[in-house]
This record gives sequence, structure tokens and C-alpha cells, in this order.
Amino acid sequence: MPLHIETPLIQSLPLGLAVGQDVWLKMEALQPPGSFKIRGVGAACEHHARAGKRRFVSSSGGNAGMAVAYAGRQLSIPVSVYVPETTTERAKALIRQEGADVIVHGAAWDEANAKALASLDEDSAFIHPFDDPLLWTGHATMIDEAVKAGLTFDAVVLSVGGGGLFAGVAEGLQRNGLGDVPILAVETEGTASLAASIEARQLVALQAVNGIATSLGARQVSQHAFELSQTRPVESVVVSDAEAAQACIRFLDDHRVLVEPACGAALAVAYAHANRLARFKRILMIVCGGATTTVERLQAWQEF
Repeated sequence: MPLHIETPLIQSLPLGLAVGQDVWLKMEALQPPGSFKIRGVGAACEHHARAGKRRFVSSSGGNAGMAVAYAGRQLSIPVSVYVPETTTERAKALIRQEGADVIVHGAAWDEANAKALASLDEDSAFIHPFDDPLLWTGHATMIDEAVKAGLTFDAVVLSVGGGGLFAGVAEGLQRNGLGDVPILAVETEGTASLAASIEARQLVALQAVNGIATSLGARQVSQHAFELSQTRPVESVVVSDAEAAQACIRFLDDHRVLVEPACGAALAVAYAHANRLARFKRILMIVCGGATTTVERLQAWQEF
């Protein structure tokens, strides 16, 4: 049995009314650790466990770290998660709740990542938050499930941070004969590294990332994600922090599920930029989830 679950695929009447089209939701927020990350992370951890690794190391203070911690607990393999000083107490508590060790190091993810890599030995496997083919193949299973359910769709909407979800969905579409289906890749204004690379027509890094969608906060997407944006149908969409936060609140009202702003960014396309979806008849939205937010924080952010 894989470490992820097959998530519900539901039609959303509220989002459909907002868009004026048929909208379906892949509810990855209902994965046990709270996000889609467990699909790829679980696949990678199982791969390394079969290869005899006896420790998992990650460098994420967010959903990837929680997914590695969950996978380690399920596989009875110890986990060390290196996080930067900016990681919230809530995120650290959620990772520790799964039984993982949390090591705080550095002002930003790059420094925590370097420390994590320096800790590796021959018995350890490093689980990257987004840039690993094992992750992409695992994430692709959500498209397999949608196709197996008999759903036909002519666009996919998803959020982009480092590009792991994007790469996985693209792989899933390709292996199901849907390589021509466009992906709307959504970022917030302070995290739009893919949009910057698409505009520059080369892989570029942002000088800094900022805003409330911290799970999208990669200064540069993976090389593979950028290459996908140049070789398959991809449309970049950038939304504001306020739109992402408002989308989370509206989605909580509409579907009784709490997601973080990184997920709200994709939902905001339906709620605030419906014109970008007008030409599509049936849209699949990836509700990627996220376990690091609270209702109180969303209400505060909504006032931006």
C-alpha cells in the first residue's frame, strides 16, 4: 500500500458558478499529512527504504518536511528535518508531532538545506522538497486517479512553488495521453519565480521572495519545471496575497476545508480571475492543501 491515499474528486458548484464553467477539485488537502506532498515524498521514502537507507533527511519547514516526517513514522525510519529560523512554531510542532527531529539553522532555506546535506552519511537518504524525479512520478498519481475516475477536462489549475507539483501533473498528463492539456501555473506576486523565468525565457532567480504564501517561496524553480514551461502548453497566472487569502476564506465557506495561501493562489483564479478560465469547458483544480495555517491567520491576512 502506498503512503498516500486516493483523494476525493468532486465537482464544485460554488467555483463553477464563479467561473461560469464546470469545475472539478482534486482534494489533496485531505492527504494524512495535509498536502499533496506525501504522494512524491512517500514514493521517494519507500524507494530509499527498499535500498536499505536507515534515516531520512529533509530541508523543509513546511509541507514537505511534514510529509517526510509522516513517511518516516509509517516506515519506522528516523527523520531529521532542517528548517530555517523563519519557520513558524506551528510548523515545527507539526513536524515534531510525527516523531521527527527538527534542527533550526540559518536565516533562509538555502542555509538549512546546506546544513542538511552536510549531515548525510551512507545510511541516510536526502528527500528534496521539490526537485527529484521520484517526487514527480509520485505526484503524477493524482492525474492517474482523475483519469481512472472517468473525468475528462481541458485545463488543469495548480499552484507553483519550486515546481514539484507542476512537474508531477505534467508527467501524469503525458502518461495518460493528455500532454496537450494546458496547465495554468499560479503564483503570488512575491513568489513568482516561474513567471519571471517565462518572461526572461531562461531560468532566473528572484532576488528575494516575500508575502504570505510561504510554501511557494522558492527563489528559483527547478530546471525541469522551467523546461516544461517551454515545451508544453503552460499559462502563467500571478495573483495577489489578498486574493490568495480571500480565496482560502471563501473555500472554507464553500467546501468546509481549510487550506493555506499557497493553495489559495490556485483557487483565486476561479474566485478573482475567472476570465482566465472562460474558454475552458471543464477545469480540474488541484487543491494542494497545506497544514501550516489557521483560521485566525487567514482572517488577519484577509485585511491586507
